[in-house]
Amino acid sequence: MDLYAKAQTLGIQTEYIDGSGHRRVTTPEALTAILDALPPQAPRRIIADPVVVRGGQAAQTQLSEVARLPVQWKLANGTGVLAQGEARERSVTWPSGLPEGVHRLQLSDASGSEELPLLVAPLGAFGGEFDRCWVIAVQLYGVRSARNWGIGDFTDLQHLLEFAHRLGADGVGLNPLHALFDDRPGDCSPYSPNSRLFLNALYIDVEQIPEFRVDAETKAALAPLRSHDMVDYVGVAAQKWPALRAAFAAFKANPGLGRWQDFEAYRNEQGTLLSRFACFEVMRHKFNTPWWEWPDEWRQPSDAACARLRRSRDSAAEVEFVEFVQWTADRQLGACQALAHKLGMRVGLYLDVAVGVQSDGFDAWNEQIAISRHLGVGAPPDPLNTAGQDWGLAGFNAAGLEQRSFEPFRQMLRASMHHAGAIRLDHAFGLKRLYLVPRGFGPANGAYVLMPFEALLAATAQESVASRCVVIGEDLGTVPPGFREQMNGWGIWSYLVMMFETDDQGVFRNADYYLPNALVTFNTHDLSTYAGWRSFSDLKTKRALGIDPGETDEGRWRALGQLDDVLRRHDIHANDFYSVASFLARTRSRMMAVSMEDLLGIVEQPNIPGTVYEHPNWKRRLPVSIEHLASAIDVDALKHATRERSHT
Repeated sequence: MDLYAKAQTLGIQTEYIDGSGHRRVTTPEALTAILDALPPQAPRRIIADPVVVRGGQAAQTQLSEVARLPVQWKLANGTGVLAQGEARERSVTWPSGLPEGVHRLQLSDASGSEELPLLVAPLGAFGGEFDRCWVIAVQLYGVRSARNWGIGDFTDLQHLLEFAHRLGADGVGLNPLHALFDDRPGDCSPYSPNSRLFLNALYIDVEQIPEFRVDAETKAALAPLRSHDMVDYVGVAAQKWPALRAAFAAFKANPGLGRWQDFEAYRNEQGTLLSRFACFEVMRHKFNTPWWEWPDEWRQPSDAACARLRRSRDSAAEVEFVEFVQWTADRQLGACQALAHKLGMRVGLYLDVAVGVQSDGFDAWNEQIAISRHLGVGAPPDPLNTAGQDWGLAGFNAAGLEQRSFEPFRQMLRASMHHAGAIRLDHAFGLKRLYLVPRGFGPANGAYVLMPFEALLAATAQESVASRCVVIGEDLGTVPPGFREQMNGWGIWSYLVMMFETDDQGVFRNADYYLPNALVTFNTHDLSTYAGWRSFSDLKTKRALGIDPGETDEGRWRALGQLDDVLRRHDIHANDFYSVASFLARTRSRMMAVSMEDLLGIVEQPNIPGTVYEHPNWKRRLPVSIEHLASAIDVDALKHATRERSHT
């Protein structure tokens, strides 16, 4: 079969129109590399895609033209056969009342048999128990306090929740809290995780661990860390990890009342995943090479090998230490969401989920079928990034997810929703198609690979309802046809950024244009702050870095004028940030996010995409400590702007 024809049968779109309107075709070399990186998959003959049964409704699936009637079908899960039957026509009507979950559907006709997932899902995702509300978006690492160790932590997060509650907000929004690499603290992007299933230990407040006692030497080392304007991740890690080890040693020697039982309860809750993560981390430190270069017994996750490691005199305590750290992080984050509930906040924590993982991290090792380390997730060329983008992250693939009954995807959602009232799926287009760049090729030479969109929406709805967690899909950029309608039809909200909500003439949309089931915000962490936007600072910074900002000074002047116009149309006659917040508060969108940088008038943005070392991405600390936030913000103006959607 011709290379391009084969790619088409496997859902690989070998040509596309880029963001500048140019037609691009993937080269044969890049296409071969993509095909080689995906798990082997025979095209299905009887039913092509995973089957979705929704909300207990009767559902029907068409059989393909090549299926040879009659077709026998059997539906099974871990406990046995749920239903079976025979189709004598080209459609199957599935029985009603099937239990919710992901089941295996076996099909056979005279030509052979095949198997695929069948998902029974609720009608849609959890819709939230509020009309309209607002949250404060914060870079947790950048929070200053008199007591933290030079990086914001989970105790600061509790204080932020109390502060947000006093302002009338219903939650605090954060960048991903995913686990990074403890031995590479300088690699601090929250969007390049080691694992999306576990937490970043640098956010632990070590002094909250009952067994820990801070010594004079550590106290002396903390003063300079607290005084920096940037987070010194290497310096923070050099203090936190030994402190966590000291806390673990004290815990082992004399665990406090009920503490050991709670540790055991956490380990039982997490099961095999935690054990594998801990063993992976121990092996990673031991071999100090990427996992695909490890000895054979460790190149694939093996519960038998993990069990041996746990019994080994050399490694048992190390494995337990990793588990202790994750238990501590989980319980401290859980205490934050519990506090939000106690305060009556209707969202509490609004957490972000990265679109992929580092190929040498735990998730890529643990899910080698569902995640391919040879393919980077990215974006094709567009006016803002004319060369295209390769984010250096490994993402899920369709064939592997289907073989694994979508469990890796559901585990990721479950972990993210565990202590959250809302989550945001970064680059939600990845649910429908991912732009994949094979390793060693430039980002313009990738291809779109289709994902089982309907099945992923169904799995998202399952986890959302189970966790009572609102799901927001970040749907910025080139939107595939019908994407938003299908996503919104499953109760997954849109993500609306006012900066981009303009018509073809650059006129800002009116407040009533905004969708109700959406989160609305002025900007994102990847865009200019409001103060930076008004002062052209973002344009100057990008030009100084040799990056095309995608906008001229004249264009910015026009945009500022258009902003004044839309505010005046809504009877708002100033153009400070509180005026913009007042406009956003009037939209129909049910959740609004206001960034801490904008409230404090900060000029520099947290992250400039396309830079690594040229700009202090993910490092800048807030100019005032948490104890003084109330006096640095015009609280009355903010309360007035948000009064329509505040809980007070």
